[in-house]
Amino acid sequence: MKFFIDTANLDQIKEAQDLGVLDGVTTNPSLMAKEGISGEENVINHYKAICSIVDGDVSAEVIATDYENMIKEGEALAALDPKIVVKIPMIKDGVKAIKYFSQKGIKTNCTLVFSAGQALLAAKAGATYVSPFVGRLDDISVDGLGLIEEIRLIYDNYGFKTQILAASVRHSAHLLGCAKIGADVMTGPLSAITALLKHPLTDSGLAQFLADHAKAAGK
Repeated sequence: MKFFIDTANLDQIKEAQDLGVLDGVTTNPSLMAKEGISGEENVINHYKAICSIVDGDVSAEVIATDYENMIKEGEALAALDPKIVVKIPMIKDGVKAIKYFSQKGIKTNCTLVFSAGQALLAAKAGATYVSPFVGRLDDISVDGLGLIEEIRLIYDNYGFKTQILAASVRHSAHLLGCAKIGADVMTGPLSAITALLKHPLTDSGLAQFLADHAKAAGK
């Protein structure tokens, strides 16, 4: 399972990279705005900065919602760095754009996916990744992990190469649930990854080891 971090915060990306388990980054206009990144040139430079930190794929989202401008924006983003994956919304023109990019050898991430039918269309169009939003479905009392399970079944039935990128992962329980189902990738906050480090028996065991060592050293 690949671990992506869903942020535009360079410090958090560096921390995840230094941990040694980071496989990529996903971003969107909202995350850019959260970090105070605005203006086309600043956004482009921020994408370049992210690519300089990580070794894996970096999803960069188009703003346009019509086919022609999605193609224009996507090609410009893809030209920034080979790591860039063009993030396209799950709309009619978006599916057409994904097909175009797949034929050109440009990696894509189909975002804002909330149904198995949408995920099927994205795979048919040749998306590199499909991003079902686990947390946002849970927010409206719909089983987000259940959607991941449906998509996994469909993709396995037909051998689709599109990777399931579980998005809107909020916490470690989401992360582990996606891992059990067989999601190819998860993307979420750094806290969802670092929470996997924690267990009270690890803490108490380490404290006991250190106490025993100190006692022995004192003798």
